[in-house]
Amino acid sequence: MDLNLTDEQDEVVSAVRALLTDRCPSDVVRASEPGGFDPELWTAFCRVAGPTIGVAEQLGGGGASLLDLELVCEQLGSFLAPVPFIDCVVAARTLAAVGDPGRHCLDALVAEPSTVSTVALGPVVDGTATLVTSGSIAGVLIALDADELVLVTGAGDGAARGNLGSSPLADRSVRDPGRSVLATRDLARAVHQQALDEWRTLMGGALVGLGAAALSIGVEYAKNRHQFGAPIGSFQSIARDLAEAATLVDGARLLAREAAWARSEDDEHFAPLSSMAFLFATRAARRASTVALHVHGGYGFTLEYDIQLYYRRAEAWPLGLGDPRRGVAHLADALFGPAGAS
Repeated sequence: MDLNLTDEQDEVVSAVRALLTDRCPSDVVRASEPGGFDPELWTAFCRVAGPTIGVAEQLGGGGASLLDLELVCEQLGSFLAPVPFIDCVVAARTLAAVGDPGRHCLDALVAEPSTVSTVALGPVVDGTATLVTSGSIAGVLIALDADELVLVTGAGDGAARGNLGSSPLADRSVRDPGRSVLATRDLARAVHQQALDEWRTLMGGALVGLGAAALSIGVEYAKNRHQFGAPIGSFQSIARDLAEAATLVDGARLLAREAAWARSEDDEHFAPLSSMAFLFATRAARRASTVALHVHGGYGFTLEYDIQLYYRRAEAWPLGLGDPRRGVAHLADALFGPAGAS
């Protein structure tokens, strides 16, 4: 396994970072609340890395690997960019995976990349997918309804569910007139599971970027804030906590990139690696943002300081898949087989 970035990957990362540095200061993140979406930034971002960038070139996409996409997500997490990149690229790759039934919609996304698409990560209950990530802004929804993978087109009502991380979550009906079936039975479940694993990997990358940026904010404050005639970063307890968080973030970055690499190489360990990457990145991002917030003392809890933006999203973003403890059970099933199996 070689995780050193190629020249092309370096160029993509640099281009994305330059765009976000210019177009996504914390003022933009704040202005996007509570809906968690900036249409102007999304349009600009699609010119650099549109949602079909991860689709094969013969299908009209950019041919980017999951590792390429993970690197982009690290930058998005670092800036808390209010754009639905993860949901859109996973949806586009899902449409490509089902073949001809998804081709018409995929062609439409290639033609109009700013169209928001998403995959319902959780189960459909009585015809409704609950707390769909990007559900309040998506014009294209893919969901697993019993043993059918369905496509629903048409905008939702735009009513986001209030949440700590200001994400565009919403409940969506999957039995509207615009519904069509993409796959059934085993194929439907397999394609949806692949979408979940790819979402876990890319969200893991975003959480790595979030954790690294939060840590940087905490370190900078610890260097500049003085107490008892010395920078507080020189105090052992603060230095220890920051060092521990840095180690977690570095480990999470390695694991997220390994999971993405495994998908690109068709490695059989991709599924458990995606769960490991997501769970460990969740832990790392939450720890880094918590440490950085507490380094600020009481200021960290005030809205004037940016660190609270990172803390809230570190807590909220992973919940797109529900309680992370379920992720631990999913990982155990992937490694050792379903509970109760001999």
